[in-house]
Amino acid sequence: MRFNTIFFDLDETLYPSSSGLWSAIRERINAYMRERMGFKPEQIEVLREQYFREYGTTLRGLQANYTVDMEDYLAFVHDVPLEVHLHPDPELRWVIEGLPARKFIFTNSDSVHTNRVLEVLGLQGLFDGILDVHTFAPYCKPMPESFELALHAVGSPDRCTCALLDDQNRITRAARNLGLYTILVGKDSAGEDADAALLKWTDLPGLLEG
Repeated sequence: MRFNTIFFDLDETLYPSSSGLWSAIRERINAYMRERMGFKPEQIEVLREQYFREYGTTLRGLQANYTVDMEDYLAFVHDVPLEVHLHPDPELRWVIEGLPARKFIFTNSDSVHTNRVLEVLGLQGLFDGILDVHTFAPYCKPMPESFELALHAVGSPDRCTCALLDDQNRITRAARNLGLYTILVGKDSAGEDADAALLKWTDLPGLLEG
C-alpha cells in the first residue's frame, strides 16, 4: 500500500449519520448556548450554523466572539448516552486492523469524547494516536493550519503517503488541496471534493491500494 499514514475523522465517519448521535450533541450545543451563555432561543440556531460555516466549529466561533471555558463546553456538549446511538462494529474493526499503516484519529472533538466513542464501537487499541482539538488549537478542520499541525504531530510524513477519511466535503477538499489523498465517507460520489468516495468499509482496502 502506498500510504503509510491514515487519518480518520471520528464523528459521523466511524459511525453513520443515521445513528442520531450528532443530533443529540447538537441539542447539547444549543442547551449550552442557552443555559451557560444566555443566548435567546431564536438566536441559537442562526449563530450555531454561522459559526460552523465561518470558523469550522461552533466552539471556535464562540471562542472568537465571547469568553468560553473550552473544557466546560466540551464536557457539556458530549454528555450524551453513547450506547443509545452506537454499537460495536466488528466489520469496521476488522477492516481498520488489517490496514498496514499508521492510523490516527483526527477530530475537531477532544480525546475524552473520542475514547468513549471508540470504546462503544469496539475500536479501542487500533489507533496510534488521537489528534484532537487541543493538538491544533486555536485552529480546527478545515483550516489549513490544523492539517499542518496534525502532520507535524505525527512526524511530518510526505503528504503523498498520507490518506484522510472524513464525512465533510469541505474537509476532504481542504486536505486534498494540501496534497493528501482524501476519501469522502458516507457518499457515493467524491465529485471534485475528494479523490474517492466510500459507502462500504469493506471497500476501503481496495481504494487505498488503487
